[in-house]
Amino acid sequence: RDDMKTYGYLKEFLKQYKWRYIWGIVVLIFVDILQLITPKLLGKVTDMLSNNQLSMRNIYIYIVLIMVIALCVAVLRYAWRMLVMGTSRELEYWLRNKFFAHLEKLSQSFFNNRKTGDLMAHATNDINAVRMAFGPGIVMITDAVFLTLSTVIIMVATIDLRLTIIALMPLPVIAAMMLIIGKHTHRKNKEIQEAFSILTDRVQENISGIRVVKSFVQEKQEIEKFSEANQINVDKNMSFIKLWGGLMPMVSFISLLSFLITLSYGGTMVIDNKISLGQFVSFTVYLGLLVWPMMAIGWVVHMMQKGSASMIRLNEILQTEPEIFDDTNADFSLNTDNIDAAIEFKNLTFKYPNSNAPALSNINIKLDKGKTLAIIGKTGSGKTTLVNLILRLYNAPKEAISIGGHHIDTIPFKVLRSLVGYVPQDNYLFSSTIRENIAFSDHSMEMERIEEAAKLAQVYDSIIEFPDKFDTILGERGVTLSGGQKQRVSIARAIAGNPKILILDDSLSAVDTKTEAKILEGLKQIMKNRTSIIIAHRISTIKDADEIIVLDDGKIVERGTHQQLLELNGLYNGIYEKQLLEEKLEKEA
Repeated sequence: RDDMKTYGYLKEFLKQYKWRYIWGIVVLIFVDILQLITPKLLGKVTDMLSNNQLSMRNIYIYIVLIMVIALCVAVLRYAWRMLVMGTSRELEYWLRNKFFAHLEKLSQSFFNNRKTGDLMAHATNDINAVRMAFGPGIVMITDAVFLTLSTVIIMVATIDLRLTIIALMPLPVIAAMMLIIGKHTHRKNKEIQEAFSILTDRVQENISGIRVVKSFVQEKQEIEKFSEANQINVDKNMSFIKLWGGLMPMVSFISLLSFLITLSYGGTMVIDNKISLGQFVSFTVYLGLLVWPMMAIGWVVHMMQKGSASMIRLNEILQTEPEIFDDTNADFSLNTDNIDAAIEFKNLTFKYPNSNAPALSNINIKLDKGKTLAIIGKTGSGKTTLVNLILRLYNAPKEAISIGGHHIDTIPFKVLRSLVGYVPQDNYLFSSTIRENIAFSDHSMEMERIEEAAKLAQVYDSIIEFPDKFDTILGERGVTLSGGQKQRVSIARAIAGNPKILILDDSLSAVDTKTEAKILEGLKQIMKNRTSIIIAHRISTIKDADEIIVLDDGKIVERGTHQQLLELNGLYNGIYEKQLLEEKLEKEA
C-alpha cells in the first residue's frame, strides 16, 4: 500500500504502457523457460555418453538443438530488453517532462525557498533511480521469482527431493539477510540522494557566481567548502558500500555452500546409483541457475529501495501545489484585444507570507490608459512588490487591483502576462542568441521587428558591432554583455512583444545619463499609446511622467507631477537636491 502511494504519480504512465511491460515479462519468462531446457539436454547427453548410447547423429542433433535454443534466447532477450528497458527509458522521459512542467507551474515563493542545485539533482539523479527500478528492477524481480520457483520444481520433480532440500538449505538465509538489510538501504539511499543534491547545489552556485568568487579572491575557501560537501557525499556512499560490500560476498559464500553440499551428497548418490550421472550434471547446472536469482534479490532490494527513496523526494515537489493559478471565476473570453490597459489599485494592503509587517499599506492609484506612472523611494519601500502584484507573481487581496475594469484574478494568466512587457531589476538573459532573447515572447517574430525594438532600446549599434551581430551567442545569464547592454536587450525584449502595459523596474540604472536620455526619447514613441510604470532611483528618469508617487515603508507619502513634488519641499525634493549635487560634483571632478 505504501509503495502504491509512493508511485501514485506513475499510474497514468503505467496505465498507458502496461501492455509493453506485460509482453516484456511474458517474453522474459519464455527466455527463462528456454534456459531451463539446456541443463536437461546436457544431462541426457551425459547419460547417453556414460551408457555408450551416444552416436554422431545424436551429437549433431543435440548440438543443433542447443544452438537453436541459444539463438532463440538471443533474439528474445533483445525483444524483452526493448519492451522492458525501452519502456523504462520512456518512463524517464515522461517523468522528467512531468517534473519540469510542474516546476514551471509553481509560484515564485517556491523557488525563493529551493536551491537550483537541489532541483537539478531531482531532475537527473532521482529520476534515473526511478527508471532503474522500473527497468532492471522489474527484470530482476521476474527472474528471481520465476527462475527460483521453476528451477526448484524441476529439481524436485525430475531429480531428487532430498538432494534438492539439502542443497537449498543455505539459500533462504540470503532472503532473510535481504529483509533485514533492506530497512537500512532505504535510509542510506535517501541520505545519498540528499548529499548529492547538496554537492550539485555547491557546484551550481560556484559556477554561476565565479566572477564574485574571483573578485573577492575566495577560490581557496570555496574549494574547501566544496571539498567538505564532496566528503559528505563520499562518506554517505561509502557507508552504503560497506553495507552492500559485505552483503555480496556473503551471498557468494552461501551459494558456494550449496555447491559443496551438492558435490558431496549428490556425488554419494551417484556412487550409490540413486541418481544418474546425467541427473547430477543437470542438478549442478540448475543450481548454478539459482545463484543469479539469489544474487538478483540483493540488486532488486537495492534498486527498489533507491527508486523508492528517489520517488519520495520527487513526490515532495510534485505534491507542492502552485499558490497562484487561474481562479474558478476567471473569464476565459477575455483576450489582449478586449481589455483596456487602465490600471487601478484600490485600498491595496499586502503582506508577504511568513511576514508580520505589510509590504504595502492602503495603496490607491488610478492610472488611465496611455498614461505614465513613476514610482520612486528608498530600497525596500515596496516599489517592486507593487509591480509583482500586477503580474500576479504573488496573490493580491481580492478586488484590490484591476486592469481595464476587470479584477486581475478574473483575467486568465496567459492574457494577463501577455498584456505586460516587464523589464525586471535582474536582467536575466538566456544562453542563446541575442535574436532569440529579444524574440522570447514570440519565436516566429520577424527580424524587422527585432531590429526596431533594439533601435528603440538604444542597443542596436552595440549588437551590430559583434561579429555575428544578432546571432551572437550569449554566455550564461548574458555574461558576455556589459550591465548596460544587458538592460537594453531586456528592454528590447519587453517592447518587441508589443504589450499594452510597459513596466520598467529600475531598468536604466546601469546606463549613463546620456544613454538614458536616448533610451527615454526612443521609448516616448512606444509609451504614447501604452500604460507605463517606471520604477527608478534617478529623478532624471521619471521627471516627465504624468504622475509620480513616492513610497516609504510601503505607504504613498507624496504624489503629483515633478513640479508639484518639488514645491512640496518634502522627501522627493530632498532626493532631487541630493542628485543635483552629485551630478555637479561629478562634472567638477
